[in-house]
Amino acid sequence: MPKVSVIINCYNGERYLKEAIDSVYSQTYKDWEIIFWDDASTDNSEQIARSYDERLRYFKGKKALSLGQARNWAIRQAKGELIAILDQDDIWMPEKLELQVSLFENNPSVGLVFSDAIDYYQDTGKSISHFVNLGLQPPRGKIFKYLFTMDKYPISMPTAIFRRSALESLPEWFDERFKYAEEYDLFLRIAYEWECDYINKPLAIHRIHDSSSTKIFHKNISVELSSVMEKILSNHPELITLFKKEIARNRSIIALQYGKSLCQMGEKKEARKILIKHINHYKCFLFLLGTFLPKKFILNLLNSYNHSVRGRFLKSKKDPNPKAL
Repeated sequence: MPKVSVIINCYNGERYLKEAIDSVYSQTYKDWEIIFWDDASTDNSEQIARSYDERLRYFKGKKALSLGQARNWAIRQAKGELIAILDQDDIWMPEKLELQVSLFENNPSVGLVFSDAIDYYQDTGKSISHFVNLGLQPPRGKIFKYLFTMDKYPISMPTAIFRRSALESLPEWFDERFKYAEEYDLFLRIAYEWECDYINKPLAIHRIHDSSSTKIFHKNISVELSSVMEKILSNHPELITLFKKEIARNRSIIALQYGKSLCQMGEKKEARKILIKHINHYKCFLFLLGTFLPKKFILNLLNSYNHSVRGRFLKSKKDPNPKAL
């Protein structure tokens, strides 16, 4: 039985798929299988996947599913003690599994391991460390409270590995109602019951491009984030009293995201009605102020707080990119 089952869900992913799969075959840690779930692709994804050996187990759905549904179907086929997720356009560093598996072996209380990642912007060729982008370093162990505060969210999905028993301890895996926040919901529920650990170096490249879901932000993400928070509060009502400040902060973050979406749709007046209720949160205040000013000035206001941190780590097009690995 393989130690690690690598879940790759694919829908018309032929452009970057071979790079993703090759990054698994290049791992220094060799005790793994790939569960490849083809979500009814119509391009050459099937031919690419089937060109590999028996360590890649190929499955194809009859119709396209949501990402949460597809991941749940793939996990059901997995045999490994550990479950790792790699999307069709992301890439792993060669030592990823070797470094992360050791953390599970050293501590049976750990249910989730992640790492830093490189966010790679395909259209510009620039990249930035995910942890650096946050301007902080996450804690280890019982980190539920840390994860619950949404603007500190440190986990990039291609870095995550779950202990299978941690997943099986939950009443559900990926919540199939969500299209944008299913990962955050699952990480929160695992972190509530289990310890978490990480490797403080980039072990994956998360590719961001025009067709990436990372760039699709609209008001639905705000609705889903609110639903995730209310779901965890419903399941654990004691948090309503314990996390008053964190809940208020989260609601401001959600309002900011919703306000951004409304502005993108040209509905500045509606955005102001939302943002003014959260004016004590400095980002909401800056964005509210920015709705009366030119778009360029809005962006400068929103980004000014972390430019000094990010600027030191932005890389030019000549720096290493996915194709160079």
